Amino acid sequence: MPQLLFIYNASAGLGHAILDSLHKVVSPGTYPCHLCGLTYGLTSMRPEWKAFLRTLPLPTRFLYREDLPEKYPALVSQPLPAIFLEDDMGHTTPLITAADMEPLDLPGLTGLLHQRLAAALPVPPAG
Repeated sequence: MPQLLFIYNASAGLGHAILDSLHKVVSPGTYPCHLCGLTYGLTSMRPEWKAFLRTLPLPTRFLYREDLPEKYPALVSQPLPAIFLEDDMGHTTPLITAADMEPLDLPGLTGLLHQRLAAALPVPPAG
């Protein structure tokens, strides 16, 4: 089954999460993961993002940059953060690139993701 891959430009783990939270507060303009900045508050996922994720038509998978060499080596050179569509064969297509994401706020991100998904997914046959 196809799935959405959300890839953070951040590292996993509690220590990194604490440092990332501090970075977002002290110097948000230099924080390297715009996806994290849009979808997470200081300590947890924003409720409106969590609710939005439940409306998506595909399963979601969240990865950190260090996951890519083992799980998705073809994506290692991609600028992050980014959102990809993975098909049944394991092929990935960028839906929202780091450059696309940079100027967005959370409503802009959710709107663009809906738009790109509508264009990428086949329309089910009528009736």
